[in-house]
Amino acid sequence: MELTLGANQFFWKADNWTAFYDQMAGAPVDRVVLGELVCSKRMPFYQDRIPAAVETLKEAGKQVCLTSLALITLKRERKAMAELAETGVEVEVNDLTALAYLPEGAAFSVGPLVNVYNEGTLAWLADRGATRICIPPELPLDSVATLAAEGAARGVTIEVWAHGRLPLAISGRCYHARLHKRTKDNCQFACEDDPDGLAVKTMEDQPFLAMNGVQTLSDSCASMALQYEALRDAGVTALRLSPQTGDFMGVCTAWADRVAGRVDGEALADRLEPLVGGMRLSDGFLTGARGADWSARDERKTA
Repeated sequence: MELTLGANQFFWKADNWTAFYDQMAGAPVDRVVLGELVCSKRMPFYQDRIPAAVETLKEAGKQVCLTSLALITLKRERKAMAELAETGVEVEVNDLTALAYLPEGAAFSVGPLVNVYNEGTLAWLADRGATRICIPPELPLDSVATLAAEGAARGVTIEVWAHGRLPLAISGRCYHARLHKRTKDNCQFACEDDPDGLAVKTMEDQPFLAMNGVQTLSDSCASMALQYEALRDAGVTALRLSPQTGDFMGVCTAWADRVAGRVDGEALADRLEPLVGGMRLSDGFLTGARGADWSARDERKTA
């Protein structure tokens, strides 16, 4: 089972961004996705640091690819996508309009924001050149197994979201700007104040979602810690870890120990809980009635 470090969903200061990927060069992951996924306004702050990060990670033996934006709408965003396709580095598509800029037959990967829900979509992407697909994190285990079988038949690696706040939606509006009574064009980069997203509660003060600029995320930290064997048996061959602040090297190391068989699911969950900044863990999309559900140890024993 491979481990992928997914694209950073949040807006971090440039020096923090650089320090993170310098550290990740030594992390026990196989693949790293770099670049801006959520908002193109963030890109100028660290864009000139991406080439050095690519080289550092490649020298450390990592596979590296560059993400497209999740929502490409503006002329400057289309121009940036065209330039991305010319870098010679593999592109991870998170908006299907990005395919227009990739040469016909060029290999690419597909990120979790593309709705690959069935075999037909997977087959179309494979015919277009997709070699790896991180399937949407809201799919149940039966659907994961079906797509994994189709992927195996077509030589496409199937990856599943294993750690981090789940990406639920991208909007044309900026939630952070509205919270601070600013327009989207004059947001003053308010999302930088919440480097792991800003928790949103209901009017009854119950945890609900998290916001990250134009992005809606899960309130909980999704974790497949207790589902590793089920995913492996379903034919999944790669797991995605989504960056967060704090001891992310500890997160990667804990997951590497799980893949290597040095710890079981319960031990991994115990190691992850203090590393996720107070968030709850969840795996309900894969196995439960609600995405926010968590296959906790006591629930497993009484099932």
